[in-house]
Amino acid sequence: MVYLDYAATTPILPEVREAMRLAEERFFANASALHTPGHLAMNEVERCRETLAEMIGAEPSEIIFTSGSTEGNNTIMRTFEGYMIETSPLEHHSILMAAAEYGGTKTPKLYSYMLANNETGDIIDLHKITEVAQQQSADENSEIFLAKDDFGRDLVAVRKGGYIHSDLTQALGKIPINVNKLGLDYATFSAHKIGGPVGVGALYVRKGVPFRALLLGGNQEQKRRGGTYNTVGICGFRAALETIKKQNSTKIYNTKVRKLRDTLAQQILARIPGSSLNTDLGKGKALPNILNVSFRAAEGESIQLYLDAEGVIVSTGSACAAGDTKPSHVLMAKTGDAEVAHSSIRFSFGLDSTMDDVKAVMKVLPGIVERLQKISTIS
Repeated sequence: MVYLDYAATTPILPEVREAMRLAEERFFANASALHTPGHLAMNEVERCRETLAEMIGAEPSEIIFTSGSTEGNNTIMRTFEGYMIETSPLEHHSILMAAAEYGGTKTPKLYSYMLANNETGDIIDLHKITEVAQQQSADENSEIFLAKDDFGRDLVAVRKGGYIHSDLTQALGKIPINVNKLGLDYATFSAHKIGGPVGVGALYVRKGVPFRALLLGGNQEQKRRGGTYNTVGICGFRAALETIKKQNSTKIYNTKVRKLRDTLAQQILARIPGSSLNTDLGKGKALPNILNVSFRAAEGESIQLYLDAEGVIVSTGSACAAGDTKPSHVLMAKTGDAEVAHSSIRFSFGLDSTMDDVKAVMKVLPGIVERLQKISTIS
């Protein structure tokens, strides 16, 4: 099998699998319990908190564990329920749908923009968004007021100009991240994009900014997220973080993996008529591991199924939108062309990808596209 769907989820790293096995044996107790096994489990939770904080330039107290990015994104959107939420049509559905559900007209505004897009890999300049928020905050007509928590108590002084949230799910481990340099107040992460387990993630919440818990019912995470700790999953998350740090994954992605991505792109354009790129290959323009390509007069889902039959695993876009027959909302927003959106395929590479994977794709892809183009009604 040639697996090129790392942007959807990654295989669990051997180091992660071993860490979780040990955790199941040694740290099975409820991490909130007062007894010794509980303390041992909590120590492991805190180790992961410290590891992630160090990697992103945050403080451990600013990290909240979640079940993944969808929960994290929804939590921040709910924090600003009734307030203005500005985002982009290129965002993940967990942002777009939650923003539509919770957004209102009050200020301050929440700006929510993912640093790196999950379908095209495009990287945006978050500093421009931060500058807008800061300029509005500095406006002489701007007001400072006290937000209220769920019990009506004064919570924190709020900047009327706005707050910045970014879904960093795809960016973690691929490009350097420092939440302070990016000017972020909130950020979202998920373990299964970096070789960790599904079902665990984290939120960065800058100290002193507004926050409203999504899951109530316990004192966990300083009353910011109720529920028994997923200690085994969190141990796996830590192992994944430590592994990519030890491997210097950002360097590997921007050298070896980028070369694989660019080679595939060049060969597709050279050998397959009607192909075009939806990913900008310029350095710093997109993540080095994602390549989104459209094939004129060939339906993307059909290409995916034919490739799957040949043992090549790719996707037509976000795995979270699987089963949706509508064209990719990302490509529709970017190109405005339904044909381009319907005929797209996303190839996404991982640290273990090789040039043999590229060769395997090019052995079968040209013939598949040619076959589909011949029976297409689109000229």
